[in-house]
Amino acid sequence: MSIRILIADDHSVVRKGIRMLLEDEPDIQIVGEAADGDEAIDLLASISTDVLLLDITMPRMSGIEALKVISQQYPTVRTLMFSMHDNPDYILKAVQHGAAGYLLKDTGLEEILRAVRTVVKGDLYYPPNASSVIIRSLVLPSRNQLNDAITPNTTVSYSIWNRITSRETQVLTCLIEGMSSPEIANKFGISPNTVANQRASIIRKAGVKNTVDLIRIALEEKRKN
Repeated sequence: MSIRILIADDHSVVRKGIRMLLEDEPDIQIVGEAADGDEAIDLLASISTDVLLLDITMPRMSGIEALKVISQQYPTVRTLMFSMHDNPDYILKAVQHGAAGYLLKDTGLEEILRAVRTVVKGDLYYPPNASSVIIRSLVLPSRNQLNDAITPNTTVSYSIWNRITSRETQVLTCLIEGMSSPEIANKFGISPNTVANQRASIIRKAGVKNTVDLIRIALEEKRKN
């Protein structure tokens, strides 16, 4: 089945360029285009979409503002932020508000396809430049950043590292290193479904909502220890 993609960017030339790059791929279907965040949200109500390529800087409603709404109203849509800005603040806000990935507009076709096919499986896709920003913010967070990034219900009374099995510890370590579910499955000779189940178990034990919050908690607790 084709991966249904909606493109949201205020520049028609950019939208057309992305469409031309992707529409010849046999497993991809471009289902629509939006010129701003408001239009993207309206289209999601009427068009079945798997992946949203969402520009950050748009008029009326920015990509970050749209992401906040989309994450709440359309949780099954995987949003890839698509920006010309390699800006740490943008990257961290994208993570905090539920983006599945972050790509720069000078990214080549091969990486765009890799990102789309990764996030549609439920994994995250943050290339090295974005991942380094995220890791630095987690390893050396200010108190305010930590409070903003982790909601009250993510607080745990004792370390998640003490509450998971040895295999779950291996999986969590791999997640922190940025490995995808297929990569983890291949490393340990298990199925991606098994990895997904183990990840869900770890998230449940940590009392968090998603993998991003899990990694924040795990890195903070490891730093304290």
